[in-house]
Amino acid sequence: MSINKYIDHTLLKPESTQSQIDKLLSEAKEYDFASVCVNPTWVNYSAKALAETDVNVCTVIGFPLGATTPAVKAFETKDAIENGADEIDMVINIGALKSGNFDLVEEDIRAVVEASEDKIVKVIIEACLLTEEEKVKACQLSVKAGADFVKTSTGFSTGGATVADVALMRQTVGPNVGVKAAGGARSLADAQAFIEAGATRLGTSSGVAIIKGETVNGGY
Repeated sequence: MSINKYIDHTLLKPESTQSQIDKLLSEAKEYDFASVCVNPTWVNYSAKALAETDVNVCTVIGFPLGATTPAVKAFETKDAIENGADEIDMVINIGALKSGNFDLVEEDIRAVVEASEDKIVKVIIEACLLTEEEKVKACQLSVKAGADFVKTSTGFSTGGATVADVALMRQTVGPNVGVKAAGGARSLADAQAFIEAGATRLGTSSGVAIIKGETVNGGY
């Protein structure tokens, strides 16, 4: 698979303007990325703009804290899909996981999976806040609840993807569940390292630079 089809071309900053979203969508068309990843308020706009392409519209649910209830996340998911979302990236209830309330974590993920119907669901575990054991448990619960992917990070916490986390997540979920490395892919070398570690999708705002073989300082 070509590197462009690994990339979820991402713009999730709260201050993102329409002109910045237009630029994201134009780049997604030009480079034929796997998807654009935008906040829910931009889903319908993006879906209309990308209707004649094979670029998916991905959005985020319970973002970035993951601290809303399963019912709210399910409603957000249904609303996003009605607006044209093809893929759903949800944040787990991180506090519940760290409290050992695994039933709630699973219920939370399952609520989104069930609300998503046949759409792809990626579960953001926010690995930078977890111990190794918690990362493994979060991945196991995601698989048990029926998710299609596990994802490292929101990009809004204390750190993004690491090669070690991607490798651990791949080892935990096995070969049939996707792993998305988010935050940290700022060059082609970064992207290749994540893919070699087991990533099947990359969430990054540096997609164009990656394609061109350039390196971006900072950014998601």
